[in-house]
Amino acid sequence: QIMQIVGTVSSAIVLGLVLDILHTAYTIGSPTLSAPQATLMKSVADGVFSGNLPWGFVYAGGLIAIVLILIDLRQEKVGSDFRVPVLAVAVGIYLPITLTVPIFIGGMINHFGKSAGGSSASEKRGLLMSSGFITGEALMGILVAVPIFISGQKYWWPQLSGISLLGPILFLAMIFWLYNAVSKK
Repeated sequence: QIMQIVGTVSSAIVLGLVLDILHTAYTIGSPTLSAPQATLMKSVADGVFSGNLPWGFVYAGGLIAIVLILIDLRQEKVGSDFRVPVLAVAVGIYLPITLTVPIFIGGMINHFGKSAGGSSASEKRGLLMSSGFITGEALMGILVAVPIFISGQKYWWPQLSGISLLGPILFLAMIFWLYNAVSKK
C-alpha cells in the first residue's frame, strides 16, 4: 500500500509537469497537439447541456452501429476471418486521418504478414514493436517539447535542406522492418 501511494504521488507530479510542458510548447487541443477523444466528449457534453445536440447525427450513428453489429454477427456465423467490429469503425470515424492512416497501414501489415505465413509469435513481436513505436513517438514529442518549454522558441532546431524527405523515408523503413518481423515463420 505504501508503494501504491508512492506511485500515485510520483506519477501525479511527473504527469503534471509533462502536461505543463506539452501545453506550453504545443497548446493541448491545437492542431499540433490535438486531443480528438477529449474534443468529442466536450462536444457531446456541450450539446447535452445546451440542448443543441445534433440528434440526427446521433441517430445516424446508432443506425450505422446496429447495421455493423448485424454484419459482424453474420460474419461470425459463417466463420469469416473478416469481421466488422463496431468500436473499431466508430474510432475510425472520429479520429483524424493522421491517426487512422497509420492504424490502417498497421492492419494491412498484420494481414499481409499472416498471409505470408507469419507465426503467432511473429504477430506478438509485431504488436510489441508497434507499441514501442507509439511509445517512442510519445517520448520524443515530450523530449522535443522540453527545449521549447525552456527557451520559448518553437523552432529551436536547425533547418536543414532536404530534411523533409527523412520522415517518409523513415516511415517506409519502419513499415518494411515491421513487415519483416510479422511475416517470419
